[in-house]
Amino acid sequence: MQVWGLSEPLIRLLAFAAIFLSMAAFELLSPRLERDEMLGALKARRWLTNISILLLSSLALRVVFPLAAVGTALWASENGYGLFHIFDVSPWIAGIAAFVILDFAVWLEHVLSHKISLLWRIHRMHHADPGFDLTTALRFHPLEIVLSMFWKALIILCLGPPAVAVLIFEIVLNGTAMFNHSNAKLPLGLDRLLRRVLVTPDMHRVHHSSYRAETDSNYGFNFPFWDYLFRTYCAQPRLGHQEMEIGLETYRDRAPTRIVWSLLLPFRKL
Repeated sequence: MQVWGLSEPLIRLLAFAAIFLSMAAFELLSPRLERDEMLGALKARRWLTNISILLLSSLALRVVFPLAAVGTALWASENGYGLFHIFDVSPWIAGIAAFVILDFAVWLEHVLSHKISLLWRIHRMHHADPGFDLTTALRFHPLEIVLSMFWKALIILCLGPPAVAVLIFEIVLNGTAMFNHSNAKLPLGLDRLLRRVLVTPDMHRVHHSSYRAETDSNYGFNFPFWDYLFRTYCAQPRLGHQEMEIGLETYRDRAPTRIVWSLLLPFRKL
C-alpha cells in the first residue's frame, strides 16, 4: 500500500519514530514521577529490555502474520468482504465507524486479557514492568502481539473498512499508547479536560497499580468512553500517584528488567 508515494511500513516507522522521540523529550523535560526505577542504570536496563521486546514482537508478527491489519483490509477490499462492502457504505462513514469499532475491540481484548487466565499469563509481562514510561507501551509479549493481530484481522474481515482508515487507526493506537504510558507531566486542569475524550498518562497509570482493584480499571488506550460506559473507570489511585506502587506485587525485584525472564514469564506458574 502506497500513501503519498510512501509504503505503509515506512509511514508507520516514520510516525513511530516521530512520536517516540517527541514523548521521550517530553518525559525528560517534564517528568511526572522521579523514582529509582525511572532513573539511571535501571532505566537504561528497562529501556533496552522493552525496546528489544518490541523488535522481537515485530519480527514475530511479520513471520506469523505478514498481512497485518492494513494488508487484511486491502485483501478484504479486493475480494468484497465485510459489511461495509455488502451495504455499499460511504468510505468516510465506513472509516469513522471502523475506527470507533476497532477501538472498542481493542478495549474488549484488553479486558479479556485480565479476566481469562490463559490470556493473563501472557499479558502480565506488560504489567510486570517496575517502571512506567513510554517504553512500557512497547512491552507486549510476541504471543500477545500475534494474538491481538488475529483479533483485529477478524474484526476487519467482518467490517471491510478502507485500508487508509485501518492505517490511521494503527498509527493513532501506537501513538496514544506511548502517550498514555509516558512519564510526562500534564497540568492537572488539562488532564481533567483531556481525559473526557482521550486516555491520559495519569488515567492509564492507575491501570498499572499493584493494587488489584486499580489494575482492573482504565483499560482504554485511545478513547476513555468504554471505561465510563462499562463502569471500569477509576479516577485516581488510592495512594496518589506519588505513593502508588507500579508493577506486579509478586515481582518486586529487578527480574522483570531482564529480557529472557520477561519472555519466559507466560510459562511460569500464576
